[in-house]
Amino acid sequence: MEPIPIRRIAPTSKQPSTPGRISVRDLSVVINGKELKHQLHKHDFYFILGIEHGTGDHEIDFNNYKIEGNALFILRPGQVHQLQLSADSKGYILEFDSSFYQPESTNAEHRWRKATRKNHCRADNPGTKKLLSILSHILHEYNEKRGGYLDAIKAHLDLFFIEYLRQSKNEGPRPDAASDYTQDRYEDFCRLLEVNIKEIKNVSRYASMLNLSTYQLNAITKSSVGKTASDLINEQIVLEAKRYLLATPNQIKEIAWDLGFEDPSYFIRFFKKHTGDSPDSFRKRAK
Repeated sequence: MEPIPIRRIAPTSKQPSTPGRISVRDLSVVINGKELKHQLHKHDFYFILGIEHGTGDHEIDFNNYKIEGNALFILRPGQVHQLQLSADSKGYILEFDSSFYQPESTNAEHRWRKATRKNHCRADNPGTKKLLSILSHILHEYNEKRGGYLDAIKAHLDLFFIEYLRQSKNEGPRPDAASDYTQDRYEDFCRLLEVNIKEIKNVSRYASMLNLSTYQLNAITKSSVGKTASDLINEQIVLEAKRYLLATPNQIKEIAWDLGFEDPSYFIRFFKKHTGDSPDSFRKRAK
């Protein structure tokens, strides 16, 4: 069974011993005057891409985004993406794991978790410049490595996520306590799905893991996105299947087994029911 390629943050001798790992790079230095092409892969870290100039295409979990300058993206660990950028692109790449950045306050954690559910920020021009400016300050701190620079980077990340949510569409007013709780529980459920979907596909199991009843969990998912918990479980299964179909050459039966389907024929019927394509036809058509 060939896994989906996973990229990790490269270690550097210049980085002091510290909990977690972080990398910050100037995009123009990474590209070095050549077109950038990254095939389908995933990360085991958080990935922020800020583009102030350039063109290209960015596909994140099979959602396509056209890049025409001034674009910002956030990816969570485990998301599959591929990226193509023109040789004249400029901007910033920021990578860090969850051990490096852990918001200290409840509000900061809420913003961070909400921001990382929004892969693409459609910011207006002043907002884009402000976000790119924060990334520029983070790059400067990372390169200079003056006293307290890691704390400074974390403080800038707090500011970045505040502004990222401000510039995202339909930000709206701060939710009340009940809405805040619902959003947190929904995000907890989504994170559990990402980690456990291969082994656990039962609504009651997830509800138990969240100390909720199945009725409460369904009420939360319906309130948050208008879907049942079962709908979201099925969507996550399909997403994982698509990741394997497009990012690996594995046979259909191998993918079925890896996703927890003992009967490959049942997996094929399940996939076709939810996408309209058989796994094989989806793979051929997408490529």
